[in-house]
Amino acid sequence: MKRTRETPRNPYRRIPAALALATSAMLAGGTLSVAAPQQHEPQAGQQRDSDDTPSLHDVIPAPTSVREEPGEKFHIKWNTGIHTPPDSSEAVEVAHYLQRQLRPSTGYGLLVNRDSPGRNDIVLRLDGSRERLGESGYRMDVDQDRLTIHATGSEGLFYGVQTLRQLLPAKAESDFPRHGPWKVRAGEIVDKPRFERRSAMLDVARHFFEVGQVKTYIDQLAQYKINYLHMHLSDDQGWRIQIDSWPRLTTHGGSTEVGGGEGGYYTKREFAEIVRYASSRNITIVPEIDMPGHTNAALASYAELNCDGEAPDLYTGIKVGFSSLCIDKEITYEFVDDVIREVAAMTPGQYLHIGGDEAHATTDEDYRKFMSRVLPIVEKYGKTPLGWHEYAKANPSESAMVQYWGTTNSNAEVAEAAARGNEILLSPAHKSYLDQKYNEDTELGLDWAGPTTVREAYDWDPGGFMKSVPESSIAGVEAPLWSETLTNSDEIEFMAFPRLPAIAELGWSSADELDWSSFRQRLAKQAPSWEEQGIDYYRSEQIPWS
Repeated sequence: MKRTRETPRNPYRRIPAALALATSAMLAGGTLSVAAPQQHEPQAGQQRDSDDTPSLHDVIPAPTSVREEPGEKFHIKWNTGIHTPPDSSEAVEVAHYLQRQLRPSTGYGLLVNRDSPGRNDIVLRLDGSRERLGESGYRMDVDQDRLTIHATGSEGLFYGVQTLRQLLPAKAESDFPRHGPWKVRAGEIVDKPRFERRSAMLDVARHFFEVGQVKTYIDQLAQYKINYLHMHLSDDQGWRIQIDSWPRLTTHGGSTEVGGGEGGYYTKREFAEIVRYASSRNITIVPEIDMPGHTNAALASYAELNCDGEAPDLYTGIKVGFSSLCIDKEITYEFVDDVIREVAAMTPGQYLHIGGDEAHATTDEDYRKFMSRVLPIVEKYGKTPLGWHEYAKANPSESAMVQYWGTTNSNAEVAEAAARGNEILLSPAHKSYLDQKYNEDTELGLDWAGPTTVREAYDWDPGGFMKSVPESSIAGVEAPLWSETLTNSDEIEFMAFPRLPAIAELGWSSADELDWSSFRQRLAKQAPSWEEQGIDYYRSEQIPWS
């Protein structure tokens, strides 16, 4: 059945009732013994699943180093437990996350405990070297008796768990019991990210996506070690976040979308749930309120924000560049102050995105005047400004971040910003925009910067991409997904997969590990896992799918 906004995929993994264990049985400090669960026999006509254990070299993003021991394997069994340090609640959270991932498919309890680990246990250890692994790296040691993930903090443990998921047979992603064996090849993986910022963006303004759909995308991003989700919350077509001091932004401005659908918006409680859920997957939400352009939904909601005092009609097309807040009205800055204050209070992350792109209805002089008033407001409420690269001409403070979305590898204002000390986030539209068609025959997507094949999405090096911008100025990469043509989760997935893992690898893996020939082979091996999870994806002819 095609999923729609009315029938979003449940973001939570289903756990059969017969396998559920009471939370109170989760150990505070001791161990628990459980009987072996009843084995699930295949129905008539079904074959038992074969042993299809992936290689340690099959991981995406590519790890820093891999050493595989031929022949040996670690075997998850009915009595396998997950061992955590006794004094780390964050490590326990990672353990419970792993438990929830593997219980449905294996049928095993996988009890979390803090006693000494035993044979066949999975061990999460906070003993990593910051010098070697940093805050986000991990080391995984696997032998036939134990699988241990070492890290400096819970971030590294979480990323090690994402790697472990890829090292198990694809059927481990099933949400109902499957037959084993549940084996992981023996050896060692040492891994840490190249760039701190590995981001994706979801446009909920052109088409609105409900909380459950956003959670589903968050789960998919987490698998590839993405750690930021930039949410484009306002545009000409819709305003998607509750602002108490300006209620018509949502009741009127959020009432439609591209094509004239009913739109929608997030209450503060719903947005808080998205922020919380993302945090549990090690992802920070970055809210974007686009200004001074891309503002027709706001202008239609409040006539006083328009220079002529007349509110335009709501807009449901896909043209850009025609709208602008009134730069010379003081109420504009009262409005911006209220919005930024309320949005900043909803998001614990460091950055608040103020858009700033395609302000064609605003003169350069007015644009600079506007930004000179707005940037201090962002900082007043404790946030660091982030904006599309056009706002670099307003000379933001050195702490601000500049996001490049152009289609060339040079931009004078971006180079000047980097020279001033601004970090640069790379999302070149012809490389990383997931909404661009794969080829001219792709039904979904746009093609103003594309089409963009999987190889074109992968075959560039963020560290050396921009002329006159050194790698030391690059904060990381982002994969934006604009939604002019997308209306449901299937369509989000079809455009994101398989290009999202390509951008994720560019952000995580070292330059020495970036190799198209290797990547396309590893990418092909991800497909069975996507199919187990029900992820729609484009079967690119560039990938040797099995």
